[in-house]
Amino acid sequence: MLKKLLLMAIATLVSLTVILKGSIAQEIQTIIPSQDNTIIESATGALSNGKGPILFVGRTNQTQDSIRRGVISFDIAKEIPRDSKITSVTLQLTLEETPGGDRSIELHRLLKNWGEGISFHPGGRGDRSTEGDATWIHSFYDSQFWSNPGGDFSERVSAVTTVGDKGVYTWESTSEMVADLQQWLDNPDDNFGWLLLGNETVSKTVKGFASSENPEPSAQPQLRVVYVEK
Repeated sequence: MLKKLLLMAIATLVSLTVILKGSIAQEIQTIIPSQDNTIIESATGALSNGKGPILFVGRTNQTQDSIRRGVISFDIAKEIPRDSKITSVTLQLTLEETPGGDRSIELHRLLKNWGEGISFHPGGRGDRSTEGDATWIHSFYDSQFWSNPGGDFSERVSAVTTVGDKGVYTWESTSEMVADLQQWLDNPDDNFGWLLLGNETVSKTVKGFASSENPEPSAQPQLRVVYVEK
């Protein structure tokens, strides 16, 4: 009987040790963007908004050049220890401008590096592109180009959420988001971030999210990463 109780106690102790180790190993890091920009439809790549306070996604009510796409990246390798295992990822954005109505906003992994210049406009029309800006046709204005106008990105949807009224929205963790971050951690040269894709078939569907240049720090994009150090 004593031997049986001793074995049960040892088993319980081992189980608790494993649980405690797992709990201690879990780390959480909140990361702000290393860069972001709005890609503004323009056949010549004349417009961008690298330093604008808002990332615009969707379609405006303009009669032409009305599509907007957001691009955003985070320096994962700088913030997460090398060889860690990513277990969960959530993206938080603050919706500050909306013409009304619920719209789905998708995240797509970008396939090419891009830049953020010093172009600035407080609204969705954009400003004249400056050196290094991502534009509709340029990954870096005005010397490097996307292979496809509007940006080079994976067709696979990494995550999607529906946004409507102003407020804070979260793209909850998916296996695709986790895979994206794990790839970026293991291969930093492949980290080009995500493209935010909205409804581009209907006018007045554009949504405006606070960018990393937004004057309100709490409204700026945040990436919450849960990981385990190996």
